[in-house]
Amino acid sequence: MGCRKMKKLYLKVLAVLVLGLVSACLFSLRAETEQGGPTAGKESFNAGELILDHVTDKHSWHICDWKGRKIELHLPVILLYQGKLHVFSSERFENERHTYKEFQLRTENPFKGRIVALETTPDGTRVVAAQRPLDFSITKTVFGLFISCLFILLLFAFIVRGYKRNGENTPKGVAALFEPVYLFVRDQVVYANLGKKHGKRFLPYFATLFFFIFLGNLLGIVPFFPFGANVTGNISVTLILAMLTFVLMMGFSTKKFWAHTFNTPGVPLWMKVPVPLMPLIELMELITKPFVLMVRLFANMTAGHIVILGFVSLVLIFGASNVALGWAVSPFTILFGLFADALELLVSFIQAYIFTMLSSSYLAGALGYEGEH
Repeated sequence: MGCRKMKKLYLKVLAVLVLGLVSACLFSLRAETEQGGPTAGKESFNAGELILDHVTDKHSWHICDWKGRKIELHLPVILLYQGKLHVFSSERFENERHTYKEFQLRTENPFKGRIVALETTPDGTRVVAAQRPLDFSITKTVFGLFISCLFILLLFAFIVRGYKRNGENTPKGVAALFEPVYLFVRDQVVYANLGKKHGKRFLPYFATLFFFIFLGNLLGIVPFFPFGANVTGNISVTLILAMLTFVLMMGFSTKKFWAHTFNTPGVPLWMKVPVPLMPLIELMELITKPFVLMVRLFANMTAGHIVILGFVSLVLIFGASNVALGWAVSPFTILFGLFADALELLVSFIQAYIFTMLSSSYLAGALGYEGEH
């Protein structure tokens, strides 16, 4: 029965991916053909703009194009400037100068994509003010974080409810799918690096870290609103996750760890005095550990989104020259895009596993735990 359930779940996931890619291609091709393509005197399709529009953070969420019009969710702008709080919709910036009152959403360098304050010079020219407003806006990434957190809370509340109903019986449904993953994280990641004594203490953090990254990666490749935000492909998010691990390391580090850092055993004395080469190398390693965590997750997830969007863009690139050619290419685009999506599913799990594995091993080093022999 377990194998049959897994097969059904796999087929459902596969069907969602196929429908997602097909709908993405059809919506995009319809938007291009209704606009008349480049022959209608309008700007031709730019694949680079489409990809950057998805992987970069914005103050609005583009849902789809319908009859030549963009359907967007305009997110709230929250600014603190000169002691005053300003709250308004990002739709206010949709004008030729992208300005609202004394604020401007920059569309070019410097400060491209950011909100700045404007001031008027004596000759009447409006320029960027030296003082920047504090920006607490709900951007696409922030809204995607809210969606991911809400999805995870509802999912695990549903799983806990299922456990309460079944008692000690074999878990069913979603619980049967996630239990092996949780046990894998507990036994093969946390306990394997920290042992059971320390592992039980830090298991809630590492389990939360793993499922937040894993489910965030999966939701990022679903092409339907309200999913599809490139949350784990945003370097600010991966920076915070890496800093949490770093703070955990430093907060629970032991004397043994610092003694090993500044007086590494087995290293010749000339590498320690008079020039502290080895301590400097060890300190540099402390800095590079969170940096590696941050960049690896960011780069891999961003690259996956770019590859998938690149395949979808092929339909528009060929359709811009000939609509029939665009329809002819679409089946191959869907097949290659589906392959990239399946690969992204694997990468989503691997990146969550690597991030959690390295974080737990870094903490084990800070605790001075050498593993069970």
